[in-house]
Amino acid sequence: MKTSLRYLSAALLVTCFAAQAEGLFMLQSPEFADNALLNKKYAGNARENPNCTGQNISPAVVWSNAPAATQSYALVIHDPEGAKGLGVTHLVAYNIAASLTGFATNELRDGKGFTGGKNTPGTFAYYGPCPPPGSGAHHYTWTLIATDLPVDALPKGLTREQLFAKLKGHNLAAAGLISRFGQ
Repeated sequence: MKTSLRYLSAALLVTCFAAQAEGLFMLQSPEFADNALLNKKYAGNARENPNCTGQNISPAVVWSNAPAATQSYALVIHDPEGAKGLGVTHLVAYNIAASLTGFATNELRDGKGFTGGKNTPGTFAYYGPCPPPGSGAHHYTWTLIATDLPVDALPKGLTREQLFAKLKGHNLAAAGLISRFGQ
């Protein structure tokens, strides 16, 4: 009796969680699991920076269950451990159409489907991780924000901080994902 009760409880828990997850605003990647280590190919690539040892390939990401009033999205990738704790922003993307449900591999690197803000390295698209050797596996926080702003409401070149200031009062919900990378 106790064994069957345990199985029934476990089955109900799984069913309830699955039903809840169906309605959650979620951000995922088919190329890495949440809190998993990134493959080296996703790391930055720059001859002038010996810490950038990858191919600067941007991973694909997908999302689901956005709020009904969503008119656009913003996506930010930030490394809070970067720059010795001051943080490094790897992507500031916004004016993403509400009709989109994700980005394919390299679309974030190639600047497709969004207005580019200025990241810490000074580019307007994805710039992969470049942590120094020995600094451990940094955490790269991917934050997707659903907004009530129409597409093209925001000008090109906003920094992460400027974007967040402009989104105040216009953010409907956020979904997150974490990747890790170290050398």
